[in-house]
Amino acid sequence: MASDRLVVAPVQMTVFARAGDGAMAQIEVITGPGRRRRWSEDQKREVVTASFAPGAIVREVARRAEVSRGQIYRWRQELRAAASGFAQVVIASSGSPDQATHEASCSESAIEVEFAGKTRLRIPGSIPADLASAVVKALARR
Repeated sequence: MASDRLVVAPVQMTVFARAGDGAMAQIEVITGPGRRRRWSEDQKREVVTASFAPGAIVREVARRAEVSRGQIYRWRQELRAAASGFAQVVIASSGSPDQATHEASCSESAIEVEFAGKTRLRIPGSIPADLASAVVKALARR
């Protein structure tokens, strides 16, 4: 005997329609008891990391992850706000090829910060902390 319960499965379809001005519009229709997806922090971080990869296009990353571009930008903001303020530190060995250049250019101890492989900032120990902080913040926004 068949069950009296009606089971409604979610259905997803894409409809192409002609707008009043003659342009084509794509509409995605989702029916059924749809729910919002739950993304773990690791999943969000993975998508955001993919969006920061060299040559990555946020639109393409969003399409592959099946989220909107705006969602990726929001996750970027959330992850940035949750960051503790510390970054990964790499200590170069004393035998690195650039070491001789650095020693020749400056005998004073310094901190070197690299921003996404594009910009490198060298902060000598004699620079006031407020000035160094302002410069780092300005370059981080670029």
